[in-house]
Amino acid sequence: MKPGELFSNTKPDENKHAPSPLADRMRPRSFDEFVGQRDLLAAGRPLRQAIETDTLQSTILWGPPGTGKTTVARLIAVTTRAHFIAFSAVLSGIREIKSVMVEAVDARRRLGRRTLVFIDEIHRFNKAQQDAFLPRVEAGDITLIGATTENPSFEVNAALLSRSRVFVLEPLEAPDLRTILARTLNDVERGLGGRGLTATPDALEAIALHANGDARVALNLLELAATQTQGGVSHSAPRNDAPPKTIDASLLADLLQRRALLYDKAGEEHFNLMSALHKSMRNSDPDASVYWLARMLEAGEDPLYIARRLIRFASEDIGNADPRALTITVAAKDAVHFIGMPEGNTALAQVALYLATAPKSNAVYTAYSRAASDAHERAAQPVPLHLRNAPTQLMRSLEYGKDYRYAHNERDAIAAMECLPTELQGRCYYRPSDRGHERIIAERLAEWKQLKKKQKKK
Repeated sequence: MKPGELFSNTKPDENKHAPSPLADRMRPRSFDEFVGQRDLLAAGRPLRQAIETDTLQSTILWGPPGTGKTTVARLIAVTTRAHFIAFSAVLSGIREIKSVMVEAVDARRRLGRRTLVFIDEIHRFNKAQQDAFLPRVEAGDITLIGATTENPSFEVNAALLSRSRVFVLEPLEAPDLRTILARTLNDVERGLGGRGLTATPDALEAIALHANGDARVALNLLELAATQTQGGVSHSAPRNDAPPKTIDASLLADLLQRRALLYDKAGEEHFNLMSALHKSMRNSDPDASVYWLARMLEAGEDPLYIARRLIRFASEDIGNADPRALTITVAAKDAVHFIGMPEGNTALAQVALYLATAPKSNAVYTAYSRAASDAHERAAQPVPLHLRNAPTQLMRSLEYGKDYRYAHNERDAIAAMECLPTELQGRCYYRPSDRGHERIIAERLAEWKQLKKKQKKK
């Protein structure tokens, strides 16, 4: 792909037989047309000010699809006095990068002009490709502008990230989407104005809801509805005597067979929703728990992945406060595996609600963490001789098993015998809470501790 090809200068109606998509035609041409992202692009806000004063430093634009990242890049291209180059990480390789770098160095040295390099979907570049920009960024030959839907903390090289300012673009709010849709219906030059089309408020609301903050999705759906309403030609002008045609909620109900939920099983939103589910259950909020579960399942998440995470939760956040939690959660996993989806959703809902309402304790988790820490940080301690098996005469002669006390032969099945290595004796890893079944366990351990003390005194 040639640098600059990302932003075509072709006018919307230049080719009557193949008009560009509505979402592309309706891209804002100025900040006055831009809707949403007020914290960044309202008059006087930092990003807009940097663009208008041509003082923009290397920047990462991070946000979901359809929030205006590419549009901001277009506005930079038409506003800045710098040499502007744009290309896509999907179609460009290391050869194109090196070519752009040579062009940037030449522009600076020969013309005294800095170069702004816009990279769409920068997260698709590998480390080597991203590294190719770093020397030129450090030398001041280029100002890098990257757009990404993925968390730059994980997808952009630390060296580039440290030299860039990250601006977060949020999903558009429903009123913003309704404004864009209404403007499109009235825009004669680029939109659907002059075509005898109207839309009911309910229809616009349904589109805004379906879009999940994505202006591109909203405009694509509006274009599809217009096509259906006009018999397959959304961009044609009506006859003068033709009655106006209305896009209504019933038409959209037919188009929206299944709402596309905001979810990317391979991206950050996957982990965000799983985190929300886990933390809602930990906070004993059954309503939030079942909501986040539904969000994941209805978006197509693997139910067995969720089941595995719930099993982990049963041990990590409940443990022995309710020992049944693990059994019930494993049973839900088996139920999902046995009956499949969508019938398995109720089994997962049942266990999510059970876990949310169960008494909480992380004592099992912290006990293991303490023990694991000692296992890593301390020298490996030998197993005490009295705990070792002695199947041979040689081992018995070396005192393997000597002084071992069989617990079942002791009163209350408790022997006053140390089971930790000598250097770790007295360490306490498991500290049961006073919630649920662990209250009983704590009382039992305290009682056993007193019995062992009495036995040692004898």
